[in-house]
Amino acid sequence: MSTNAAIRTFKARQLWQDAAWQGDAVFAVDERGYLAAAGEDSPHYLGSWVLPGMPNLHSHAFQRAMAGLAERRGPGDDSFWTWRETMYSFAARIDPDTLQAIAAQLYVEMLKAGYTQVCEFHYLHHQPDGTPYAQSEAMSLALIEAAREAGIALTLLPVLYISGGFDGRPLSARQRRFGHDVDSYLRLLGDLRKRENDQLRVGVALHSLRAIPESAWRGVIDSQALQSGPIHIHIAEQIGEVQDCLATRGARPVEWLFEHAPVDRRWCLVHATHLTEAETAQIARSGAVAGLCPTTEANLGDGLFPLARYLDANGTLGIGSDSHISISPVEELRWLEYGQRLSTRHRNVAARHAGDSVGETLWRAALQGGAQAADLPIGALRTGARADVIVLDNESPLLAARDARSAMDSYLFAGNTPLVRDVMAGGHWVVRDFRHHDEVRIAARYRAAVERLAQQ
Repeated sequence: MSTNAAIRTFKARQLWQDAAWQGDAVFAVDERGYLAAAGEDSPHYLGSWVLPGMPNLHSHAFQRAMAGLAERRGPGDDSFWTWRETMYSFAARIDPDTLQAIAAQLYVEMLKAGYTQVCEFHYLHHQPDGTPYAQSEAMSLALIEAAREAGIALTLLPVLYISGGFDGRPLSARQRRFGHDVDSYLRLLGDLRKRENDQLRVGVALHSLRAIPESAWRGVIDSQALQSGPIHIHIAEQIGEVQDCLATRGARPVEWLFEHAPVDRRWCLVHATHLTEAETAQIARSGAVAGLCPTTEANLGDGLFPLARYLDANGTLGIGSDSHISISPVEELRWLEYGQRLSTRHRNVAARHAGDSVGETLWRAALQGGAQAADLPIGALRTGARADVIVLDNESPLLAARDARSAMDSYLFAGNTPLVRDVMAGGHWVVRDFRHHDEVRIAARYRAAVERLAQQ
């Protein structure tokens, strides 16, 4: 360990740095929890495989507590839209205390899985009947506090949600707690941005094209609040959404968005599942991030993103766990690749050139896109970045006899045994030997919260 109290120096036999494994590499962490230039004193040895923590670019925290409760078939065709009714019913029971308990448990699970940052796409703003809480930002503050408890970096994305469909219908009774007009939303955004710090970034979330009437769109886009920070939006997730957009606005969702908004690298287009070749190329050219959530997209029956075409166009992507039926960057990236293999009947689809590693290609891409979507200095082990580090279990049989050529592919494709042994977030060890430092207390509170929900 470094003798300088302000700087701690670490060494790894293999460090994922500059988008590749570097042998016998050293890095240092300063007193603020950022990466610094390494000193000359003896470093602390971490292990063989040390990587940057993965950003999670799309989360609805409250849905963690309903995972597994929507897997019985309903009447008629079961789809995203029938799942949504179950979700609305569940959301109606969530209050600030319950949300904090659920989110803290979720964030602990994320850290243990190797996510060290989360973008929270947050639309549970008000009481179930739509009445604001006495402290109007109470639900947002519950998420901020949950992230602080767990020790994870948070990009909070309060959601603007105005209408119940492309036809401009009012919000339904179960959607009222999501709603704002443009002015009240901008006030919320301004209040939350005053709380930003090294752990917290506040951006903008536009729920979807169907949730923001065309008449309100320009006022939102032209507002001062959208001139800085990340902007996230659900887009083209479902065939029904594409058809409704064509019927009411005369264009497909991505096509309409690019015609009406200055989409650039600040934007994250979440799901972007149903794209034409022209739309795929347009997203790639813009520099926006395609926010992919393969386990949720599979669970909801959304469809498959055109990965090969997008990578060939040098598009930027990241991953999220969305509804949290799985909390694992390994599984998101694995199923991103496996979905392509099933649809094309070919192997190693993400590796676009002979000899390329699928695992390295996907991990590298998700780090870059996730950092961009979060608008934080994360996703890379370089001076000035936040010290978010995961250490793999060097003793695991899954990594036995693996070298730099095969380690990443083995991490992502060799099995389901957890391999993340230690996690540093913002310079602090939050997970050691597979255990989060506060997991017992947080889990007990979570269990009590979901037991109360079950009785309502």
